[in-house]
Amino acid sequence: MADLTDDTDTPEDDDGLTVTETLRRALGERYLNYALSTIMHRALPDARDGLKPVHRRILYAMSRLKLSSTGGFLKSAKISGDTMGDFHPHGDAAIYDAMARLAQDFNVRYPMVDGQGNFGNIDGDNPAASRYTEARMTAVAEAMLVGLSEDAVDFRDNYDGRLTEPVVLPATFPNLLANGSSGIAVGMATNIPPHNIGELCAAAIHLIKTPNARDETLLDFVPGPDFPTGGILVEPRENILEAYRTGRGSFRTRARWEVEELPRGQWQIIVTEIPYQVQKSKLIEKIAELINAKRIPILADVRDESAEDIRIVLEPRAKTVDQTVLMETLFRLSDLETRFSMNMNVLIDGRTPKVCSMKEVLRAFIDHRREVLIRRSNYRLGKIDARLEVLEGYIIAFLNLDRVIEIIRYEDEPKAMMIAEFTLTDVQAEAILNMRLRSLRKLEEMELRTERDALQQERAGLEELVASEDLQWRRIIEQLREVRKEFGKNSDFGTRRTELADAPDFEEVPIEAMIEKEPITVVCSKMGWIRALKGHITPEQQTKLKFKDGDEPRFMLHAETTDKLLLLGSNGRFYTLMGSTLPGGRGMGEPVRLMVDLPNETEMMDLFIHQQGRKLLMASSAGDGFIVAENDVIAQTRSGKQVLNVKEDIQALVCISVVGDHIACVGENRKVLVFPVSELPEMGRGKGVRLQKYKDGGLNDAITFNLVEGLSWLDPAGRTRTEMELAEWMGKRASAGRMAPRGFPRNNKF
Repeated sequence: MADLTDDTDTPEDDDGLTVTETLRRALGERYLNYALSTIMHRALPDARDGLKPVHRRILYAMSRLKLSSTGGFLKSAKISGDTMGDFHPHGDAAIYDAMARLAQDFNVRYPMVDGQGNFGNIDGDNPAASRYTEARMTAVAEAMLVGLSEDAVDFRDNYDGRLTEPVVLPATFPNLLANGSSGIAVGMATNIPPHNIGELCAAAIHLIKTPNARDETLLDFVPGPDFPTGGILVEPRENILEAYRTGRGSFRTRARWEVEELPRGQWQIIVTEIPYQVQKSKLIEKIAELINAKRIPILADVRDESAEDIRIVLEPRAKTVDQTVLMETLFRLSDLETRFSMNMNVLIDGRTPKVCSMKEVLRAFIDHRREVLIRRSNYRLGKIDARLEVLEGYIIAFLNLDRVIEIIRYEDEPKAMMIAEFTLTDVQAEAILNMRLRSLRKLEEMELRTERDALQQERAGLEELVASEDLQWRRIIEQLREVRKEFGKNSDFGTRRTELADAPDFEEVPIEAMIEKEPITVVCSKMGWIRALKGHITPEQQTKLKFKDGDEPRFMLHAETTDKLLLLGSNGRFYTLMGSTLPGGRGMGEPVRLMVDLPNETEMMDLFIHQQGRKLLMASSAGDGFIVAENDVIAQTRSGKQVLNVKEDIQALVCISVVGDHIACVGENRKVLVFPVSELPEMGRGKGVRLQKYKDGGLNDAITFNLVEGLSWLDPAGRTRTEMELAEWMGKRASAGRMAPRGFPRNNKF
């Protein structure tokens, strides 16, 4: 085999059977073909009709099966089977899923499939199997196909060449924006929200009248997406404008809610609309988890009372709860508020992928409509010419009826004789020969002349239309107005569902403010079992606490339910626990490692109550450290927050509050060093700087103190001893220090 990195093309033909080429070139060409196929024939929609090939083929197969919106239903298995067998050689499950989505009114703003049976629901349940459901087209789908039989668009061979399929559908409305689209290709993706047809038609009409219309003007017609599930769009206008101008952006959508009054001053909140693409069952499950985890203490319960319409009931903890605070907290913590990220990446003319602005997408649609109009007009002209030719022959036959009958009765070759005698064309002669006897009455001649005159008049109008661009745009505007009348705000499903509003100014309320303040005693054992007992227990009560066999108390703190507890691991990572979420004190508690992601090999070094504004001295066993603001070590997630960087066998050793102007540290070599706090930097995260230099071993302990008050410790007899004269141990940071004073504890701990 050739060198894998060789880019030269060196094919070697061995008897016409084997071709050798570099692996890089072979893989590159094949992957490029796959990528182009995915981009153009699977994942990205066409800007003209807004459809991907699978959806286009489903609608075309349904039209061939004559499943009109007023006709009967047909088994979905037959529809997906025909689509697969004739046009889309992929899995029938994928085809049925795509068809089912076109029938879901919570997924598609303007459904194109009218489903009968279980086609899934907003809870996320799957549709029934295709053999159990039936379907037909909707009026919207029929509007996509108008003119398909009139040479409005190009056709191409299907995958095996037996049949032909449309390259694009005529599409009487801008479906790409009306129903939106989403897909992941190779190296690119698309995600387009649905909009209101009436607003889109108005914007398209304005763009026809004013080709250089500004994006700000188009925003007056299309103020934002119109999601099928409703909700409230709270994205600022300038952000929406920028998203439509660039083709990229996001839209912040909230659930719609109202307050329902109950007897005796009680109330509850009813959610009637949820954001687009949010599964109701998972939303309620998430809110229930928040309640169980006590993340929203002012919320007592959530219930799903939905039937045909959505009705999610939220019960407050008390009637004094602020409704706005409750809902804003839910918006922040749950999917009652979501962001829809728009990426308007579409195929221009079915070939070129491009991220387009709204103006460019509308321009592609109206240019497509003009091409469809011209092609349909030319097709109609051809039909009129063919009919006029036949009508002229009929009229000649009526004028010479007796002679025509005589020729047909007595001549061996009547067709050739009529052509020669009346100067007829082959088509006219054939039509006369195929004429029925009942058509020979006098009235038929008058009808023929009337039809000829009407067709000539229609032909003149069509010729004028084809020749005049101005007339073409006028006709397109008329068609768009008809579509707006049929599917716009006056129709059953044309009214805008997503309301536009400004999000209220709201300052985030800390969770502590929602929790009822109660005293607790936090008990954490050496093996890491933690619990919270009600009230502040006395030392006598502490001795009566029970622990698992082989376990013993490690930390015991008097705290409040509103407190945050900071847990430091030997890996230098801080973990945050809420006093209100700790398990009760009836049993042994729960392992703290189930509450935060503290690795099994990591020891608990310290557990203490968080105090706003306090500073901490952090130090590792290697003797490196720094000062950090306690507010900066609070972790927002279970995984904690890395503060002190440690490697291999080094671990976080010291975490004490800075309460003085000097630091004293002692090493495993029993040498003590005292230096000013000001020599340590204040950092948010890092390894820190060297506190004390060691030839062997590392740091054993450190403490902060006020120099004027002296350095104190407990001697072996348990008495407090204070050393005032510290000049002997004073030095620069990172010095070696001097041997500890007489009476210093043998465990080298202050």
